[in-house]
Amino acid sequence: MAGYARRGVHGQTVETLAHRVLGGEIAEGATLDLAALQAELGVSLTALRESLKVLAAKGMVDARQKRGTFVRPRADWHLLDADVLRWRFETAGRQQGEGAAARAASPLLRDLDEVRGIVEPAAVRLAAVRRTDADLAALEAALTAMAGARDGAAEAVAADLAFHRALLAASHNELLERMDQVLASGLAARDRLVHGPGHHPSDPVPGHRAVLAAIRAQDPDAAEAAMHRLLAQAARDLAELSAGEPGGEPAGGSTGGSAAEPAGGSAAERAGGA
Repeated sequence: MAGYARRGVHGQTVETLAHRVLGGEIAEGATLDLAALQAELGVSLTALRESLKVLAAKGMVDARQKRGTFVRPRADWHLLDADVLRWRFETAGRQQGEGAAARAASPLLRDLDEVRGIVEPAAVRLAAVRRTDADLAALEAALTAMAGARDGAAEAVAADLAFHRALLAASHNELLERMDQVLASGLAARDRLVHGPGHHPSDPVPGHRAVLAAIRAQDPDAAEAAMHRLLAQAARDLAELSAGEPGGEPAGGSTGGSAAEPAGGSAAERAGGA
């Protein structure tokens, strides 16, 4: 992965170019007019070329003699790269407008839900068998932070990401652990929508607590079932938002755990994610 500082002229130039490519403003196959871009963005040619190197490392652009710098086919883009994923979510949000309902209906979030439905139930089964005391401590710390989140989306997003990263780490499968790079950007974008101003998603703490309890008990079947319930809760929260409906407790009183699990949770606990 090509790293870059997101601040400063270099970072701003990378972000601008990436959003234009991903948004289709600079089409696949298009040759970039570097002189025009340099003048428009107000950067040196050296800074522009350095920024394009970041995109080149992510498979988005290439340079050839006689042809110049051009946008590569989408099939060549590193779509699982953490920066590319983040840019995709940012670009999708801008294209669909500022409304949370429109952004919640994004096909990219649908893709994220489908990937989570494949990856996390399998990961949690392994975690239930392989978890260590350190894994349990990391999951417990994330759950405690989730329950205590008080400043809106920021703490909630951080706690939710910490829990799901700890869950993948507890699988002790290196490839699954690396899936956090795929999930993190999307999960953060989803959580910022669901926990944005004026939205009141269902309490996530009981559902996450049920997952942790099953992992602690080393019960893979119960862990998988709890994860499926948690993902169903996440889908309901997003569906309500995309429909423009107020979030809250789904019909039947479920809050992400089984029907027999207590809803529980203080107002502070309702600041988490799924």
